Amino acid sequence: MDGSRVGATLDDAERAVAAGLPVGPTGFWKAVDAVKRDPALIEQHADRIGRIDRAAFKRWALFAVPIWLGNVFIIGATLIGLVLVGWTYYLEGTGSALVFLLGFGIILVTTHGLTHLAVGTAMGMRFTHWFVGKLIQPQPGVKLDYATYLRAPATSRAWMHASGAIVTKLMPFVFLGAAIAAGVPVWVVWALVVIGLVEIAIDIVWSTKKSDWKKFKREMEFATK
Repeated sequence: MDGSRVGATLDDAERAVAAGLPVGPTGFWKAVDAVKRDPALIEQHADRIGRIDRAAFKRWALFAVPIWLGNVFIIGATLIGLVLVGWTYYLEGTGSALVFLLGFGIILVTTHGLTHLAVGTAMGMRFTHWFVGKLIQPQPGVKLDYATYLRAPATSRAWMHASGAIVTKLMPFVFLGAAIAAGVPVWVVWALVVIGLVEIAIDIVWSTKKSDWKKFKREMEFATK
């Protein structure tokens, strides 16, 4: 999209979101791509794009809470997960297995978004909400302030997207040592290996087309332009 068309497209997107309509058909995301290619356009339009994106997000998200409140719940849940894993050192048999897997499952879910948040914040991006987008994808996500996202270097944007995926793939293997040290049944150790391999397969089959790795590739392409 030519830079001269960006403003008109953003006008259309603002009208659409005000009417409760999706912004995609207006060409909004094509305009965003055009802006990413030109630092002057980023400075000119970043704040406006951020406002449109935030308004569209509030209409789209199934459930959202302010970032500070979400942090309280997500960090609290992560700590609960760690406590449960630690508790298994004092348990035996099936009970230790179930408690370990529950704690690990909580940590696996929460650390994905927390990693995006930590890496993005370190790279100068701000976040506005924690949210659940769809019932079929209940894992909590963290919402970027798109204006700060646009102003970050493309490589920083790319690695922010990759960070959550990387941590999610590492977690099952990181917790292998904890499982062995806790003396949980051996099938739990093998379950962690299987979970890790399945996560990697999901990334190869799905995330490269729909999620974090697709976004990583997209932003790295902007870095080379």
